[in-house]
Amino acid sequence: MAMNGFTFEKDAEKIVTITMDMAGPVNAMNDEFLQLMHETMEQLEKEKEDIAGVIITSGKKTFFAGGDLNKLLSFQKGEEEAIFNFIEKNKSYLRRLELLGCPVVAAVNGAALGGGCEIALACHHRVVIDDSAIRIGMPEVTLGLLPGAGGVVRTVRMVGLEKALPILMEGKKMAPGKAMSLGLVDELAADADEMMKKARAWIKDNPQAKQPWDIKGYRIPGGDANKPNIVQILQMAPGMLYQKTRGNMPAPEGILAVAAESLRVDFDTALRIESRKLTHLVLTPVAKNLITTFFFQMNALNAGGSRPRGVEKSKVSKIGVLGAGMMGQGLAYVSAMAGIEVVLKDISMAAAEKGKAYSDKLLSKAIKRGKMDAAGKQVILDRITPSVEDHDLDGCDLIIEAVFENMELKHKVIRATEPYLVQGGIYASNTSTLPITELAGASEKAENFIGLHFFSPVDKMPLVEIITGKNTSDETLARGFDFTQQIRKIPIVVNDARGFFTSRVFGTFIDEGCRMVKEGVDPVLVDAMGRQVGMPVGPLTVHDEVAQELTLKVSETNQELDQTLHGNFCAINPIMDEMSRLLVKEYKRGGRIHGGGWYDYHDNGEKEIWPRLYDLFHKPDVKLPRQDMLDRLLFRQSIESIRCYEEGVFNAVQDGNIGSIMGIGFPPYTGGVLQYINTYGVKEFASRAMVLAEKYGERFTPPTLLMEKAEKGLLFQ
Repeated sequence: MAMNGFTFEKDAEKIVTITMDMAGPVNAMNDEFLQLMHETMEQLEKEKEDIAGVIITSGKKTFFAGGDLNKLLSFQKGEEEAIFNFIEKNKSYLRRLELLGCPVVAAVNGAALGGGCEIALACHHRVVIDDSAIRIGMPEVTLGLLPGAGGVVRTVRMVGLEKALPILMEGKKMAPGKAMSLGLVDELAADADEMMKKARAWIKDNPQAKQPWDIKGYRIPGGDANKPNIVQILQMAPGMLYQKTRGNMPAPEGILAVAAESLRVDFDTALRIESRKLTHLVLTPVAKNLITTFFFQMNALNAGGSRPRGVEKSKVSKIGVLGAGMMGQGLAYVSAMAGIEVVLKDISMAAAEKGKAYSDKLLSKAIKRGKMDAAGKQVILDRITPSVEDHDLDGCDLIIEAVFENMELKHKVIRATEPYLVQGGIYASNTSTLPITELAGASEKAENFIGLHFFSPVDKMPLVEIITGKNTSDETLARGFDFTQQIRKIPIVVNDARGFFTSRVFGTFIDEGCRMVKEGVDPVLVDAMGRQVGMPVGPLTVHDEVAQELTLKVSETNQELDQTLHGNFCAINPIMDEMSRLLVKEYKRGGRIHGGGWYDYHDNGEKEIWPRLYDLFHKPDVKLPRQDMLDRLLFRQSIESIRCYEEGVFNAVQDGNIGSIMGIGFPPYTGGVLQYINTYGVKEFASRAMVLAEKYGERFTPPTLLMEKAEKGLLFQ
């Protein structure tokens, strides 16, 4: 019989199948779910004496999607009791399910993430279809939350603390086989029919099934809080966690705390502790930031938020990549992995072959990890053709040039290779700073020319910055967007401007670090402030990785462009350019790849600040307030981002937020450059910016758009 979204069917063998098929595209833990679970449990408990077992499955492609993030986002300070009661009511039904008194099996026919995984854990047995597209896991930590429907407590009791912590604190989404190897899944099935047969068979074989923790004498796998090795884990984990989060991400700390406490108390008390901690996390700014950006804004972006409407979806079958260096070799790999034929062209066959060898190396690593076999590797390698001949590009749907950042060189390459595109094919530049409109000047079809700015290493970095030139057509933009998604990257769309968005803003982070060094701050402290504020590495370290040599060459190119285009781009980050010139010209320190820059590098992988910096810049009497240093590093990037938004460099807040995190490493806990301002408080941010401007310079002066929003009480959204 139907129960308004859950189907309740009892067969002749008294096995009940509950098929979850809620309103909307997915099943989710919302108010409808609570009502359906209430009705379901009332029915099951009423008939339990006449039930041999229960199978929980889904009528949708996914098993269960997770919690109601709109509801969680709507909660405000002062509603702690309502949040706690909502969480407790939710998990109470799962507790009643596992205490029903008959075997309960989760028949997982699709993705079971977050709340879906927790429902499965509350069953006595889990059978999952062995489909590589299905994912199992609890990714709540990535949204600033913890699994609050019993996920933390049950995982610790199922697999033990040592195995549970990585599952919970990393939030990985696992294929069924991996989840089974970790103990979250009990059986795999080839298809839906076999899944249901295995579920029914298990019920018949285990008529008295209970959860392990509900059986007298149960002990947690690996030991409880009194076992020496568990004590050692609990002593070391906080320090190791702080090294990763710098105290900026409360969710992993909350998971660790709940997991540790659950070792010391009974099961039901542990569930309440979990509810209290989730109540706290729901109201943190970090959770609201992560949910806003990584769920709602990311979903809007992936759904084509910045893609022109009315243009038919397209796919690339053959691509030409010009330049087999770091960017080109990565482009060849990700394209071949997506099933695209690749011509990897360089000026010598040795260079082109070396570029292809990069894919060989990555695929060999995949084989070692058991993610691929030799035959699969060969199929992918066969898609990449190294070349020195332009005519090999004939028939390409897309050509991407990834040659050195020099306008004259790029123009020469574009003119030579563009004729080999298919009719209506598009040409793209991987430039990080040069104007697309200027580059398109060498094209016969400027409307088919676009910028596709990848980040290094291409195989790991998820973002692609799509840049439209003055003449780029909507169809070309749509095709560039589609290609980006075809190779499983995240696209943001920006308009043509010097440095575009990511490079322009990223430079401010390095520039601000350089300024502090020039002011006399200890360079070790400058880099430490970058890490403490949540950037992946400090500004001096990343400057060494980019290379002062490259920074100087790009600066010289931009100085020429400033004269040609009557611009003032070099005025944005002048101290970065000044310090790069000094280090390279005076002291031959061009960056890590050139032997050293701000740091000296040793063969054993260690590094230390170049001692001469203390003679050149350090002033022991300079003691900047710690908060000022932290704020300067983040405010500088956010203010430059507002200027980009104000100037129309990007048009959607989601592109700014996601681009800043995925492209330049802006701290994820902030939700991105503009969400950071929203959380700080737009008025408060503007006031603090004025203080910083008075103390440190006009680069912190609030832009007009910021002041307008502050005066009107508006957010960036």
